[in-house]
Amino acid sequence: MSLKAECPIGLFDSGVGGLTVANAIRQSLPNEKLIYFGDTQHLPYGDKSPETIQNYSKRIAEFLLEKKCKAIVIACNTASAHAHQTVLSIANDNALVLDVINPVVEHVVAYAKSNTVGIIGTKGTINSHTYENRIMQLNPSVRVKSLATPLFVPMIEEGFIYDNISNSIISAYLSRPEISGIDSLILGCTHYPIIKNQISRYYNFNINVFDSAQIVANRLKDLLQGKDLLNREMVNEHEFYVSDFTPYFVQIAKMFFETEILLTKKSLWQ
Repeated sequence: MSLKAECPIGLFDSGVGGLTVANAIRQSLPNEKLIYFGDTQHLPYGDKSPETIQNYSKRIAEFLLEKKCKAIVIACNTASAHAHQTVLSIANDNALVLDVINPVVEHVVAYAKSNTVGIIGTKGTINSHTYENRIMQLNPSVRVKSLATPLFVPMIEEGFIYDNISNSIISAYLSRPEISGIDSLILGCTHYPIIKNQISRYYNFNINVFDSAQIVANRLKDLLQGKDLLNREMVNEHEFYVSDFTPYFVQIAKMFFETEILLTKKSLWQ
């Protein structure tokens, strides 16, 4: 593996959700250049077949390798569940690959004093049973309850946050019996940290709510440090690509990165 520290870090997601991970990485690793690809043309990934998600992820990984990325972060839980091995095989020895599921599972099992862990995510993530299987592998005594919450991603992508509509949808899902009696909750979608405070408020801030953003950023920092791949010179510009323009993407990106961003439309499937 002949990687260079000055090479950028690539991230991809179906839309704005992965920006939560990108923002955490930017804060933890301020010297690193980020190249972000939001596959807004095909969102949401949660209702797509595993084969379709693998095909999308393969092409995006190829694009990020063309951009000379030293690491590829699969900043999407559904793609992490179904296409991690696909991205690994594409990257080969040309880039490090990090998903957003394994770091969170390991963190929750190691540090959370939980007897019953709830998981919410897209249909694709929940139906894959990836979280449940990996938690049980690490600690079979933990009870896991899962619930698909498919309306959350389109709700967030359309800008319905911090309002009565989003609060009603959140309450309708979290009041379901399938996820009752939990003492910890994993936000199994990188979109969900955007509504993390609303979710915590539903539980009166009485349970631990875990999202992948900071956990993945910390893991990436350790990974790069261990391989002497941390960039030592300050980088002030990042690159943002989408497969289709959505006005809310710019709004969310500006909120996270606290500045205007240059958004480039690039379809990889022409």
